[in-house]
Amino acid sequence: MLLSTLCWMAAAPARPADPPQPLPDFRKLVRQNEPAVVNISTTQAPGRKSATRTPALPELPGAENPYLEFFKRFFQERPELPGERQANSLGSGFILSPDGYILTNAHVARDADKIIVRLSDQRERPAKVIGVDELTDVALLKIEGENLPAVKIGDSDALEVGEWVLAIGSPFGLEHTATQGIVSAVGRNLPTGAYVPFIQSDVAVNPGSSGGPLFNLRGEVVGINSQIYSSTGGYMGLSFAIPIKLATQVAEQLKATGEVTRGWLGILLQAVNNDLAEAFKLDRPRGALVAQILPDSPAASAGFKPGDIILRYGGEPVEDSSRLPRMIGVTPVGKTVAMSILRNGEPLEIKATIARLETVVEPVATMDEHSDPRLGLTVADLSNEQRRNLGPEEQGVLVATLDEGPAANAGLYPDDIILQLNHLPVKSANQFVELARELPKGKVVPVLVRRENESLYLAVRLPEKD
Repeated sequence: MLLSTLCWMAAAPARPADPPQPLPDFRKLVRQNEPAVVNISTTQAPGRKSATRTPALPELPGAENPYLEFFKRFFQERPELPGERQANSLGSGFILSPDGYILTNAHVARDADKIIVRLSDQRERPAKVIGVDELTDVALLKIEGENLPAVKIGDSDALEVGEWVLAIGSPFGLEHTATQGIVSAVGRNLPTGAYVPFIQSDVAVNPGSSGGPLFNLRGEVVGINSQIYSSTGGYMGLSFAIPIKLATQVAEQLKATGEVTRGWLGILLQAVNNDLAEAFKLDRPRGALVAQILPDSPAASAGFKPGDIILRYGGEPVEDSSRLPRMIGVTPVGKTVAMSILRNGEPLEIKATIARLETVVEPVATMDEHSDPRLGLTVADLSNEQRRNLGPEEQGVLVATLDEGPAANAGLYPDDIILQLNHLPVKSANQFVELARELPKGKVVPVLVRRENESLYLAVRLPEKD
């Protein structure tokens, strides 16, 4: 019986391997969409001239590019004559509608006295700035024309990691350059874009490609190429695009009113890491930790407190703190939103009426010193000036010196102001030491500090023994 089973297994045909998938052919996609991609050049008056003539594309911090001087010489313009205007910025864009509306990056059109759009047939037309939104780096331009070639808009929400994408732009002024790659990540958070869930790809993007379209294989625009990560100034495999869904929402508002209206709650947030999750009695790192509440804000009126962790916003889960500003930003002004929060380990629901974000809102001789060797720091009472700067409703103590120990390990710095210790308000240096004596051994406790006008929570892990 065993022999017959083995013979049957040996005779069973092997499962045929999946046939290899052919690489995509981008030729048709390029032919169909190239006419809708434009080159954008801007000029400024000589007195407002920028420092570089090299086509610009923002990058995350890195070193200088050793090859950039070659391109600077290659594209160097003749010396500027008295009274002339000088072209100092090059970028890309694409025609959104046949009547001449064009999408590009805000940093391409920023501070321009004159904008010239060059079409694929080399015709040049002056462009008018309809509106610029710095927070998403989106600008809407308009040129005169009828029946212009326009792109098709795709669904950036449907993008998947591993999907083929193609970019067309003008890197270093080389017009209608096509490059291809795959989507590397979606919903990427960058320090330069709190309101943008960037599309990350490995499509080669270089200075001058700013504002150009990112296409899927169906020939639909899914993003606007906006930033690169580079340690050299050039492409290093990390490119970031603004999702087209967000960009078109911004464009619609710019077209209608010339500006973008966003919701505002009035809180400063920080991410929840493993130690903070333990300190705030969360089962795992999730949610958005409220570090500071701005005065006269919807959050203040609704009763939010520092240390609240927002877990759901309008019924949607908040898995990461970076998502919440975008969720608030797209909420209609005047809408009341219910939020599920965790306060001192207990679930709670708070409702707040979202206001309009007018601008980027900024939050508004030492006395007795006491040391705490258990935490490894010395704290001091605040001076009168420090108390005035802190505000009438806030109290705290100054971190005067810091030694090796739990406080330094948690990330405290000298000159930090400690506002709360284990959820309890700190009123004086002497009281801080009394509170510290009562802290549980071997546990993680939250500490609320004020650092350069912003508040944040740090998780201090206490030693098992004194």
